[in-house]
Amino acid sequence: MRNISSRHLLLAFAAAPLALGLAACGPSKDGPGAGDPIAKISAPAGQKWEDMVNPSADGGMVMGNPQAPIKLIEYGSLSCPHCASFAQEGMQPLISDYVASGRVSYEFRSFAIHPQDIPLTVLARCGPKEAFFPLVEQVYTNFDAMNAPLGDPAVQEKAAAASKAPPASRFIALSEALGFTSFFSARGISADQANACLANLATAKEVAENAKKYGELGVSSTPTFFINGSQLPSDDATWAKVSEALRRAGAR
Repeated sequence: MRNISSRHLLLAFAAAPLALGLAACGPSKDGPGAGDPIAKISAPAGQKWEDMVNPSADGGMVMGNPQAPIKLIEYGSLSCPHCASFAQEGMQPLISDYVASGRVSYEFRSFAIHPQDIPLTVLARCGPKEAFFPLVEQVYTNFDAMNAPLGDPAVQEKAAAASKAPPASRFIALSEALGFTSFFSARGISADQANACLANLATAKEVAENAKKYGELGVSSTPTFFINGSQLPSDDATWAKVSEALRRAGAR
C-alpha cells in the first residue's frame, strides 16, 4: 500500500504550482455488505462489455456495463508499486470474470502522487479511449523496467533539467528523460502524438486538480478501492480481497 504522506505534490513541471492537499481517510471503510447473487447481464448484440470504455465525470475512465449493479472504483497511481502488483495479478481476471459478465463496471481514477504520474496519465489518455486500459496495464506489467532508470544519476539530471524548460515543453522533456515517450511509441502513441498531448498544459492541470479533489474526498493511499460507494479497508487492497468483496456484493 502506497501511503501519501506529504500534504503537497511537487509539480515543478506545471505551468503554475497546484497544492494537492490530502485529507484523512473518509468514514466509510467497512466495505460493501453481502448481496444476493446477480445473474450475468448480456451485452448488446455484437458487443462486449469489456470493449466499452468511457470517461467519467470524476476524471476516471470506466470499463464495462454503464448500468452495472456493482461499481468498482480504483484510485491508483501509475508510479505506485502496490498498484502495479494489483494490476499484474488482478486486472485480467477482473476483466474476464467480472466486467465481461456485465455485473461489474471498473473505473480507474489516476491519482497523481509523484511528478511522473502527470505525463504517464496524459500519455495513457492520449490515444483512443479504448486504448486507455491496455496502456495502463502495460505500464504496470513493465513497472520495474520502466522505473529502473529513476536510479540513474544521469536520468535524474535530465529530469531536473526538464523543470527549467519552458512550460509547454516541461512534460515533453520529463517524458523523454524518463523513457516514457519511447515506451508509449512502441505501444501505438507516436512521439509526435505524445508530444502534442504533453504540450497541452490544460490536461496536465486537470490531472493535478483531480489528485487534489481525490485527496479532499479522503483518499490517502494507493491503491484505494470503493465498491458501490463503500471503501474497502486499506489492508484489503489486494486482488484476493477485492475479488472476495465483489463476490460478496453479488458477482457470483
